[in-house]
Amino acid sequence: MSQPARRPALISAVVYKDPKAALQWLQDAFGFEMAMLITDQDGNLAHSEMRFRNGVVMIGNEWSAQHRSPANLGGLNTQTVHVQMDEDIDAHCERARKAGAEILIEPETQFYGDRTYRARDPEGHIWTFGQTVTDLGPETWDQASGFKTQLWP
Repeated sequence: MSQPARRPALISAVVYKDPKAALQWLQDAFGFEMAMLITDQDGNLAHSEMRFRNGVVMIGNEWSAQHRSPANLGGLNTQTVHVQMDEDIDAHCERARKAGAEILIEPETQFYGDRTYRARDPEGHIWTFGQTVTDLGPETWDQASGFKTQLWP
């Protein structure tokens, strides 16, 4: 029996009304890859995981009254998932747009050196994507933004 791969310390779980459709859409739009799919004897989704670089996101069903898709909550979100990329962020945004993502904020370079965009998927989840284009330190971005950054080891 093979040993399971070492898992990331933090994994987000995102709930969908139609998780099987979401799995395909996330692959087509964002380039996520299937990592695990568990189905019951009737073919219903029991658990799934998708991979992006060294990150993992679980894609699941609405399995209790407290676990709902934004599509069943009037579009409300209690979290967004941020994905840090190495790929061309503008090309990634266009891929997502062509797959049907609603682009909420077009790609824009931020004061801290990342180029980011924000998208909404077909069920209303909000995803942000970022690519570091200029490696800046806190002193530089604080000066540009007027913020005060504190870092801990």
